[in-house]
Amino acid sequence: MIRTRSLTKSIDTAAHRVDILKGIDLEIPRGQFAAIMGPSGSGKSTLLGLLAGLDSPTSGEVFLDGEEIGKLSEDRMAQLRGRKIGFVFQSYHLLPTLTAEENVLLPMELTGNAAGGRERARELLARVGLEGRFEHYPVQLSGGEQQRVALARAFALRPPILLADEPTGNLDSASGKVVLDLLLALNREQGATMVLVTHEQSLAACADRVITLRDGLIAADEYAAGAAGK
Repeated sequence: MIRTRSLTKSIDTAAHRVDILKGIDLEIPRGQFAAIMGPSGSGKSTLLGLLAGLDSPTSGEVFLDGEEIGKLSEDRMAQLRGRKIGFVFQSYHLLPTLTAEENVLLPMELTGNAAGGRERARELLARVGLEGRFEHYPVQLSGGEQQRVALARAFALRPPILLADEPTGNLDSASGKVVLDLLLALNREQGATMVLVTHEQSLAACADRVITLRDGLIAADEYAAGAAGK
């Protein structure tokens, strides 16, 4: 489902070049729940952005379902993301002029899948504990509530791939459990492939696989018991 080959990412500063990723070879099969961990600055979020096609590598390749995304036009990549990828950003990226319901409904409207969209949006918002917040705008929501709206939006199109950057990082323990339960349901009920950047051991403990980055390299790649073939 997801594969990288010799993936590198570097940036040039005024003083010198900084190598963020230094040759990542990785395969994540369909339906696997992989957690990416590591200290700050290890390249976790950069790797996630490259997998989503939101950034371009300095060298190397990313394949989704055997298709090298670096060769796709911007329009084709946008279509691919719309069909296959749900992404939960660390900073929410909700549209401030839309209500919670409208933010979740938006990807369905943009892809022509709006039939039954309002019911789907409300169902997802209810599942993340926001039943009474359908008509609230982002400014009227707490940071944790905005993150849950963003998560519901990522699930709107039932994506076969979900990528998330610290999806429970801004949530209290009760809200975090709601989000974790929804993530696990998407993985188990719909067979979604999930790649999550996290610092939370409780979230990583539920994953099939934990990939640890350090200094732009894979320092460890460990499978849960019985999950190596998933």
